[in-house]
Amino acid sequence: MNLAFSTNAYKKTTLEAAIDSIAAIGYTGVELMADIPHAYPPDMPPDRIARIRTQLARHKLALSNVNAFTLFAQGDTYHPTWIENDPALIQQRITHTQNAIRMTAAINNNQPATISLQPGGPLGSIPRDVALTRYEEGLRACLPLAQQLNITLMVEPEPGLLIQYSHECTDFLAHVNHPNLKMNCDLGHFYCVGEDPAAVLRTCAPHIAHIHLEDIPESRVHQHHIPGDGAMDWPAIFSAIRDIYYKGWITVELYPYETTAEQAAQKAFAYLQPFLK
Repeated sequence: MNLAFSTNAYKKTTLEAAIDSIAAIGYTGVELMADIPHAYPPDMPPDRIARIRTQLARHKLALSNVNAFTLFAQGDTYHPTWIENDPALIQQRITHTQNAIRMTAAINNNQPATISLQPGGPLGSIPRDVALTRYEEGLRACLPLAQQLNITLMVEPEPGLLIQYSHECTDFLAHVNHPNLKMNCDLGHFYCVGEDPAAVLRTCAPHIAHIHLEDIPESRVHQHHIPGDGAMDWPAIFSAIRDIYYKGWITVELYPYETTAEQAAQKAFAYLQPFLK
């Protein structure tokens, strides 16, 4: 199994410092945050991309995923979303995603890669059918470029957003029916909405292109914790990962730990080692 760590826990440091830290701990992959203060595409000219590529190679660190979920550079955690009432805001999200596709392809030397995306956004007063149509239209504006550059876009279900349950995601993926659109399977998110992460892995296996993991407290409140500090059943989860013969990347995502990112990454790495053997 391939274990990576997301730079979005390292928001108090530079992207380059985050990569050095993650490599030093022993992870073999890194997920890049496609937003400020890290790999926001407008801040990634060709010379910086080349330096990041060299840095990854020096550490023998692979790109596990590019996380384009947030857009703090233009809004907040969720906004602008794919489902805004203002078409100009939707276009900001589309343009950001297209820029992330180009950046990811450049960083990864045009080899296959994945980008995780928000699952539409908060519904608010928007009718669900309208929101789903807007989301689909936005993704279809990005998928041709993704296919051209060998990038898989991934819907990441999240509690409280347009798509939060596994069946909602698989139904949507089946409807869009595009080879470059898959699921980012965030196990903690499914636990939050009352699903069994191990069962989701088995049921959704054909749709999964990447796995996010974090622990969640017994309350199922959406708060990312270091694996082992919550209530999730890790032996069952890793048994399911083996049962479905998953060979892709597993990225630990602990964005709330920005003031203790390195310590959180170290603790997660140590806790997960027995499950990886």
